[in-house]
Amino acid sequence: MQNKASTVVVLGTGGTIAGTSATAGDNVGYTAAQLGVAQLVRAVPALASAPLEVEQVAQLDSKDMSHAVWRQLASRCAHHLARMEVAGIVITHGTDTIEETAWFLQRVLAPGKPVVLTGAMRPATALQTDGPQNLVDAVTVALTAGAQGVVAVFAGQVHAARDVRKLHPYRVDAFGSGDAGPIACIEEGRLRMFRAWPAGTAVGVDALPADESEWPTVDIVTSHAGASGTVVRALCGAGVKGLVVASTGNGTVHREIEAALDEAMRHGVQVLRSTRTNNGSVLRAANDGMPTADDLTPSKARVELMLRLL
Repeated sequence: MQNKASTVVVLGTGGTIAGTSATAGDNVGYTAAQLGVAQLVRAVPALASAPLEVEQVAQLDSKDMSHAVWRQLASRCAHHLARMEVAGIVITHGTDTIEETAWFLQRVLAPGKPVVLTGAMRPATALQTDGPQNLVDAVTVALTAGAQGVVAVFAGQVHAARDVRKLHPYRVDAFGSGDAGPIACIEEGRLRMFRAWPAGTAVGVDALPADESEWPTVDIVTSHAGASGTVVRALCGAGVKGLVVASTGNGTVHREIEAALDEAMRHGVQVLRSTRTNNGSVLRAANDGMPTADDLTPSKARVELMLRLL
C-alpha cells in the first residue's frame, strides 16, 4: 500500500553501489563511490516513472565515514522529512558502516516517516550487480503507507536500524537482524510484514556539534586471550571520553582489561560492554560493575555511548 505523500528523496553517499571496476565482473578489485546518485537512478528502468528527487550528500567509501558526514546526512534527512509531499527517504550507502549510520540516524531522528538505507555488495560494473534491485526495493519501502523509522533494505529483506548487522564480507545476502529477524520481506514489489516498524525518541540534529572535533571520542577495545590493559590506558591517556568493550561470551572481559576499565571508570570515562559474538544480548548479573549495551553490537554501542555523552 502506497503512502498518500508522493515523493521519495534519494540521498547519495557513495559506496559499492556507486563503485566501478576497470574489468567487468571484478567484484573485489573495484573503486567505490565513482557514480553519482542521479546516474544510479537513471540506470534503473523500473524507477523511470517513480516520483523521485535525488541529492548527492557525500561521495565516499563508507569505511571512511565521518561524524561530519553523519551530521550533514541527518540535517538533510530532517529537512526533507519536514516536507509534506515527501513520503520517505532512501539513502545509498556503502555496506561497511551502513549499520552504524542506520543506528545513528534512528537515534538522532526517530522519524515518523521511513528512512531507508540500501547499497550493494557488488559494484555497478559487476556481471550481476545487486544494487538496482536493492534500490527498487528501498523505494518500495519508502512509499509504503504506515512505514516509519530507519531501516536497511538488502536482498529482499527489511531490517530495523537497531538489529541490522553485516554477517558476511562477500555474499549479496550479507545482512541479517540477529535474534530479532527482519521486519519484512519484499516479494515482487509487495511487503510481507513480520513485526512493527522502528520507533523511539529523537536526540535531535541540534544536539550534534557543527565542529567535528567537539564530538566526544569513543573507541572500541576487544577482550581476547592474552589481553592486557595497555590499549585501555593509552586511550585514556589520549583523552577518550567513552569506551566500548567487545567482550567474550555473555559480556565477560579478560581480567587485565577489566582492571584497566575499572580504573578508567573511576576517572570518569564512560564504559559499555557489548559482545563480540554478533548475536544475542549481554545478560546482566547481580554483581555486574560495568554497564551493558544489551543487544547492541560493539559498533552500534559506540554510536549509542557517543550520543549519550553529547
